[in-house]
Amino acid sequence: GCMAWLPGSYSWGNFSVLALGVWAIAQRDSIDAVLMFLIGMLLTILTDIVHFGIFYSVFASHGDDTFRFSAGMAILSLILKPLSCFFVYQMYRERGGDYNINFGFPTVTRNRDAYQSIDQQDQSSSAKPFNQAEEHKPARAY
Repeated sequence: GCMAWLPGSYSWGNFSVLALGVWAIAQRDSIDAVLMFLIGMLLTILTDIVHFGIFYSVFASHGDDTFRFSAGMAILSLILKPLSCFFVYQMYRERGGDYNINFGFPTVTRNRDAYQSIDQQDQSSSAKPFNQAEEHKPARAY
């Protein structure tokens, strides 16, 4: 087959995470399914790197077209997994997940509770825009 150069653990790991993804999509109200899918994706990133590091050099000497295509698709899958993790994390946050993990990426949110209305102004702060002291002490003359 196309993935003959990779061990069975590569297939089992990625197809198991695929099954978790189907479960996460099928149960729209489950936070646990999305969290397990996210953790599985992160783990398969690490195991894919290990698998490629060990098994690529063993089979690279053959150099047939099937191997090159298979290796290219597996590497493309590995390159796209961090982007998939970002979108799965956004789906986790939309479903009510409460782990505040900051990856440094901009986040997409629809929560408008943190916005302050510009129609309402605080009356006490508008009367005195600057904190000026009531009593003015005269300056010392030297």
